[in-house]
Amino acid sequence: MKTRNVLLALGSALSFVIWSLSPQAIAATQSHVNMTQGQPSSGCHQRVDNLKPARLPYPQQNSVDPKRFYVLKAARILEPATGQITRNGYVVVRGQCILGVNVPIPGNAETVNLGNVTLLPGLIDLHTHILLRDEDQTWPYSILWKTNPYRAIEGVDAAIKTLGIGFTTVRDLDDEGAVDADTALRDAIARGVVPGPQLIVATTPISIVGGDMRLPLVNREIRDRVPQPSHTVSSDADLVSAVRSIVDSGADLIKVYGTSTRRQVDPLTMEPFTQFDEKQLRIVVNEAKRYGRDVAVHAYGGRAVDAAVNAGVRTIEHGPLLTDANIQRLAGSKTYWVPTLITYVSRQSTDFERRFVKHHREVFQKALRAGVKIGFGTDVGSFPHGAQNGEFDLMVQYGMRPLDAIRSATSVAATVLRLDGQIGTFAAGSDADIIAVAGDPTSQIADIRNVRFVMADGRIFKNKITNQKFPWAWDR
Repeated sequence: MKTRNVLLALGSALSFVIWSLSPQAIAATQSHVNMTQGQPSSGCHQRVDNLKPARLPYPQQNSVDPKRFYVLKAARILEPATGQITRNGYVVVRGQCILGVNVPIPGNAETVNLGNVTLLPGLIDLHTHILLRDEDQTWPYSILWKTNPYRAIEGVDAAIKTLGIGFTTVRDLDDEGAVDADTALRDAIARGVVPGPQLIVATTPISIVGGDMRLPLVNREIRDRVPQPSHTVSSDADLVSAVRSIVDSGADLIKVYGTSTRRQVDPLTMEPFTQFDEKQLRIVVNEAKRYGRDVAVHAYGGRAVDAAVNAGVRTIEHGPLLTDANIQRLAGSKTYWVPTLITYVSRQSTDFERRFVKHHREVFQKALRAGVKIGFGTDVGSFPHGAQNGEFDLMVQYGMRPLDAIRSATSVAATVLRLDGQIGTFAAGSDADIIAVAGDPTSQIADIRNVRFVMADGRIFKNKITNQKFPWAWDR
């Protein structure tokens, strides 16, 4: 048996070496995925986007030596998709790539003995607002007094905090009016200029005049001259041009506000205000698909959710007011639900908001029983950056198994992003996104908060365990 395992490991390593030298590895393209503007988005899977205009050839900064090997040893190594825990094993990393678990160790590898920790693939948050802060959501809105360069600097701070708690990839679901700051930050991280998670950005979302993501309380005489935090449409004819404009701005996906915000929810019936119907959302989905983009829809529940699922959107965001019919429709579809529980739990100051949270918990439990596909997302930015691990606690409190909560932020989230095999796994050829947490989060989910080591795309960002100094480390 031991000989067979060695042969299997050698075969796996050899297959990856052969693959890594192939043209497909050098310029692999995955449908519906578009990261940086013609630049590598990972060391293992460089993608070329032929649908964007040419950009300035910004050089890669602080590159990782592709010939450098690390051996990360740990008491436990969790492969989320299978749930398998390898005990007292190791992960071999070359440059920005994972070679595998317990594969042959190169002679020149540096060993990092992390001790009594659990190694996990880097976590994925499917719903963030890196450019948003608490004060941005109250009058006067930040778009009126913060410059975009200042907000981009705030974004760097948020990215560092996010990476520090173990999130190595995030999907940022609109720029909150800080136009071009999200694409600039995404590209700066991808090129090694500043530390942060891999960003997949939606830039400016689509909404309607009089709906969500429009600035209320602004004098109508000057409102049209104030930048609005959404691409607003007034007719079906506007939808195609809106998608094209958003793609041209550098967006990796399209976000649509299918329902409005809580202020437009009927406080008696809890009926959300629907902004788009199925026909309109099909227009968005079909046009986005032409450009290889997925669509995420902010929707609380009711008709907007049915319309979005029928139209074929990739994800429903939030969903605190899902109906039983919505849940059944989701369960039988290819659409994923990203609940973002923590954002509403963090903001309960009225009876209406408390009822909102209670309903959210009930529909989450129903969705679990119905088999709805659930991805991990937090809506961070609506609450302080660096606190998003609290979403795991709520998912487990509401009935999800710890392992499934971890999967929602690794293997399942990777599938949502169409990045299976690249992130959220220790498979040979995947990105070197690795974290170590004290304890065993499959037994006690709170352990996932205690992040002691973070490697992102082969760069060691955080090491609170050993005294080693590395040739390339963000925390040196």
